[in-house]
Amino acid sequence: MKKDLQKNQNILIDNIKEIIFSARKSVAINVNNELITAYWNIGKIIIENEKANNIDNSSSRQIILELSKQLTNEIGKGFSRSNLFNMRKFHLEYPAVQTLSGQLTWSHICELLIIEDTQKRGFYEKETINSSWSVRELKRQIDSSLYERLLLSKGETNKKELLELSQKGQQMLKPQDIVKNPYVFEFLGVPEHKPILEKELEKKLIRHIEDFLLELGRGFMFVGSQQRVTINNTHYYVDMVFYNKILRCYILIELKTTKLQINHAGQLNTYLNYFKTEVNDKDDNPPIGIILCAEKDEIAAEYILGGLENNVFASKFTYVLPDKDELIRELENVMKE
Repeated sequence: MKKDLQKNQNILIDNIKEIIFSARKSVAINVNNELITAYWNIGKIIIENEKANNIDNSSSRQIILELSKQLTNEIGKGFSRSNLFNMRKFHLEYPAVQTLSGQLTWSHICELLIIEDTQKRGFYEKETINSSWSVRELKRQIDSSLYERLLLSKGETNKKELLELSQKGQQMLKPQDIVKNPYVFEFLGVPEHKPILEKELEKKLIRHIEDFLLELGRGFMFVGSQQRVTINNTHYYVDMVFYNKILRCYILIELKTTKLQINHAGQLNTYLNYFKTEVNDKDDNPPIGIILCAEKDEIAAEYILGGLENNVFASKFTYVLPDKDELIRELENVMKE
């Protein structure tokens, strides 16, 4: 009798789970379809405005930049300059939005729009739909030059074998993948789940440096930690971002638990260029970057940081910014603890 009851209970649970998972999938697909249609329509009105007012490419870029800033201020994330350009290009490249609606996510589409060759793009589009490639899998196939390798392979048999080989290890597209898509979160106005720092040390450093700079009281305002930067459909995160009222500029801080390395400068310089173009208002000065490392090597720092156009501890700002050695001492104090 108990076994029968347990069996019936398991069947009941399975039926309920099936209903819930089916509903979740349906909601995810509907949200994704609405998102793609909305972005296609945004691209449409941008192009119609350009045609109606005889706007050239140079003026169009400036208009889109201003649109990006205003929409971000009034609506929230999801309307970066690159994303608006993608919406514009989406409408141009896909006159019938229904061809992709319900089959691909916006992140898939952004990856496809990077490909200029229409035949090549069409190949990856069809394979993504037919094989249910995730965005990560699509990127992997493009990076591995699957299209070019198939063109170079001889005979239909070899092409078929190569295609089958390329699909091993693929990650099937799940409703959860659509829901986790940052663009969907932005479209719905739902706060994004930022990456969780794995090391307790980095958490402690962020908390300590934040308190330290705010205590200085020299015009610092804390914007946030792990602030997202999206470039070509790839997301990066700035460890800490402040704004200084006196300097009228953003201050980006990268925390490194190792010694200063060459790639650290390039990474921060990229973030500074992004903030200068995408985030700054007209009255803002260029952003300043600070790299805080566990170990310092003055000679290496001269070579790594020398020649950068952006400001990293520029001398003219030292009356507001804390002394570099003072910041390093604070960092070392936390490390000792």
